[in-house]
Amino acid sequence: MNTRNVCIWALAIGLLTSCDSDDDEVVDLPGGDYETGLFVTNEGPFNNGSGTVSFISEDFLNVEHSIFNKVNNEDLGNIVQSMSFDGDLAYIVANVSNKINIVNRDTFEKQAEITEGLNNPRYFVAVDGTGYVSNWGDTADETDDFIAVIDLVSNTVVSTISVPLGPERLLVNGNALYVANSGAFSTNNQISVINTSSNSVTTTITVGDMPNSMQFDSSGNLWVLASGNPGYLGETGGALSKINTTTFEVVNLDFESTQHPGSLGIDQDMLYYQMGGAVYKMDPSDDALPTEEYLSGLSFYSMTVNEGKLYGTDAKDYASNGTLSIYDIATKDSLTSLTMGIIPGGVYFNE
Repeated sequence: MNTRNVCIWALAIGLLTSCDSDDDEVVDLPGGDYETGLFVTNEGPFNNGSGTVSFISEDFLNVEHSIFNKVNNEDLGNIVQSMSFDGDLAYIVANVSNKINIVNRDTFEKQAEITEGLNNPRYFVAVDGTGYVSNWGDTADETDDFIAVIDLVSNTVVSTISVPLGPERLLVNGNALYVANSGAFSTNNQISVINTSSNSVTTTITVGDMPNSMQFDSSGNLWVLASGNPGYLGETGGALSKINTTTFEVVNLDFESTQHPGSLGIDQDMLYYQMGGAVYKMDPSDDALPTEEYLSGLSFYSMTVNEGKLYGTDAKDYASNGTLSIYDIATKDSLTSLTMGIIPGGVYFNE
């Protein structure tokens, strides 16, 4: 259990057990207590309106939508791209609005915002009091992509680090920051490695086309999943790359030319990814890609695995509310399916 605020948790238990519940009913939680459970970022409608964040209680029985607006009486901004934690704070990136809202992760009360020095921000991580945000820059300019370096005391961008086209996901190991450069609306196949002590790029690693997700295994290897190029960019198959983070030696496992995997996750040191309406499971020691589906008949926009459960979002028609489906990984049983906001994307755990 999260022990950051035992008193708030005890109050939450009292509130939850006093409510009438039904297995098929989703009941809103009282506003202000989001200490233990999970958040889902909903991108929101394209080019207008605002994205939102939904909260789901730890037992999956209670859901509250648009919690930032409910607590702060304002919107997050257009296209809520991602969310990240640092200590007691959560950083919520609104891509089109060029804004990062900073909230208390337990109450969702707004603490600050960052609006200067960003240009098409995507993902945020914090390292020892410094924030790093991937930015596409002007999508018509393939040379202006960068990582914004943020002083998390003043919440201001203090410098930038130039990176290749289309920086997306960020992953940290010690003082090494790994940046997946997927190519924005074009294509790329590079991982930038940034030394966070000097804020400089130390090496660039070539992987498959359009890397979309990264994970570390228990041996410290970096795994990078690339979707491959779609047909309109000259179709290429995906690739799963294993990178030795000491020597930077790369071992590639290539998919067929029409296979485009995504959403690499790791749980209990097993790798999972989705492709073609199915989920695949792989042991990191394997020297070949799995051929049998682990779960099938799915329609996921994004997928996350965490502590024995698999979370898949479905964006439906990209204009109306989507869903979050939760499965037990070991038994493959469906645990629940919950209505989310428009284009549910990332799943984040407040533990």
